Amino acid sequence: MKIGIYGQFYHKNSGIYIQQLLEALDRNHVEVVIEKHFLELINLHDDIDKSYSHFSTFEELDTSYDLFFSIGGDGTILKTITYVRDLGIPIAGINTGRLGFLATIQKEEIQESIDRILTKQYYVSPRSIITIATEPATDIFGVLNFAMNEIAISRRNTTAMINVHTSLNNEFLTSYWADGLIISTPTGSTGYSLSCGGPVITPDTESLVLTPIAPHNLNARPLIIPDDQEIKLQVSSRENDYLVSLDSRVHTLPNETTLILKKAPFKINMVILEGDSFLKTLRKKLLWGADKRN
Repeated sequence: MKIGIYGQFYHKNSGIYIQQLLEALDRNHVEVVIEKHFLELINLHDDIDKSYSHFSTFEELDTSYDLFFSIGGDGTILKTITYVRDLGIPIAGINTGRLGFLATIQKEEIQESIDRILTKQYYVSPRSIITIATEPATDIFGVLNFAMNEIAISRRNTTAMINVHTSLNNEFLTSYWADGLIISTPTGSTGYSLSCGGPVITPDTESLVLTPIAPHNLNARPLIIPDDQEIKLQVSSRENDYLVSLDSRVHTLPNETTLILKKAPFKINMVILEGDSFLKTLRKKLLWGADKRN
């Protein structure tokens, strides 16, 4: 068995859990390959006798990996997918951060969870991805032209609102006069979109949601659409450019640039332990149904 490991930060008191993970994998004779910078952080803070292989880029990975561990929070998972991309390697998130909506394995339960994963007591939840392109064509996004949570358009260097002219399958929908517009996947529906009043969508739903950010036209409400539709966006504002973020990777584009958003031809596979589910996560993380009176 071959497993990759990625982390962004070495949190205070997280060393013991990283050590537990590596020891558990070593006991089960698993081949472990760690992202280069994360391995340097581990070696800097811990005395690890064993020497590990490392990777630095997507090009160094292949389908020989059985699994990927992401150590951190949900932001770390969003960075992990930039390495895994379309290889289909299942990703298991170990939460050493705060909320951990995607990173569902709690650090306090790491020993038991690793044993369950190594004995295949889990299932894979495929997550839809959005891609972005521009007219006229530009290479500003490079090969990382996709997002698992959301793509957001927002104003730049101004307090004035922007107009986001929106079409679906080349049919005009509306112009959102707002601080911006979020195009979210079901996975991202519990993130930025939710904080702006968007609906929660179960991960297996084949849809996207358009959620305006602080709209001035108060009849503009979040809209759920089939994920096979092409979304075309054009921005007008007092400034000459605007911001586009892909899972927090931010770019600046001139107003004359048109954005074209589509569902990606590949999905990201998230590891869910048997007995866990999206609905259980809703109740646990978002406290659905919690009432102090009960």
